[in-house]
Amino acid sequence: MNPVFAIFPPSRIENDRVQIIQTIAEMQSTADAVRAGGQRLALVPTMGALHEGHLELVREAKKQADHVTVSIFVNPTQFAPGEDFEEYPRTLEADMNALEDAGGVDVIFAPSAEEMYPFGLPPYTSVNVRDLDRYLCGAFREGHFEGVTSVVSKLFLACRPNLAIFGQKDAQQLAIIRRMTIEQGFGIDIFGHPIVREANGLAMSSRNRYLNPEERRQARVLSQALQHAAGLAGGGERTVAVLVDAMREIVASASLARLQYAEVVDAETLQPVTALHSGRFLAALAVFFGETRLIDNTTFEIAP
Repeated sequence: MNPVFAIFPPSRIENDRVQIIQTIAEMQSTADAVRAGGQRLALVPTMGALHEGHLELVREAKKQADHVTVSIFVNPTQFAPGEDFEEYPRTLEADMNALEDAGGVDVIFAPSAEEMYPFGLPPYTSVNVRDLDRYLCGAFREGHFEGVTSVVSKLFLACRPNLAIFGQKDAQQLAIIRRMTIEQGFGIDIFGHPIVREANGLAMSSRNRYLNPEERRQARVLSQALQHAAGLAGGGERTVAVLVDAMREIVASASLARLQYAEVVDAETLQPVTALHSGRFLAALAVFFGETRLIDNTTFEIAP
């Protein structure tokens, strides 16, 4: 569709449960009015298909702010060719119900792709955070984090929050957004919420719905491998190769698992390390079960 002639939906959908805003101008106007009233605004950015992990972010936002916006936008620029953009679930009605069950929010910002990218794709303007995307997921998803930082910056400008809440499950994303927020001078507090897990330890994700029962059962090896690596480090192991080999071995015990990476990096710079000295470290995994790619991580600290 030629964006010049695109017909946009109404800026606001009237709903007896929540205000749904679909244009940037209306979102900015609403946020400005709330801020003028002295309220603290929180933003929870999502791509929808909400699960309990998202709802925990919302509950945290409601503790820390007076007014909560949840954005729901499946962002095309963060999907590489061959990834599941077309198949990614769009479940706005179910998301509204889930938010209502969790106590409600003030606004859902649900723009169209034409609204977010008025000159079409690829966009003329993007935001890139240098070096932090070289390893972990960035090594396998070219352009992904540029798509993430670009859309998050647009969400920040549209929703004008004082605070934004992200899940620690996407640890590389969280570190990159923190760096971008500081360097670009957004003046927004970034809060990383601990990973929310299913009963068997599997990190909650919208993509978990793609798993069949046996894949879901075996997927617990991700959290088991990470816990084991952190335990080795806590017990005095300082050679990263030993930790990585231990994670690989546990993942390999799941017959349906296909490991993409197992790494230990500096938790702040996301650069690889070979030995653990003092500081905070991130152990991270990406594992395929069939076509479903799962990620998980844990952080641990080594005292001086």
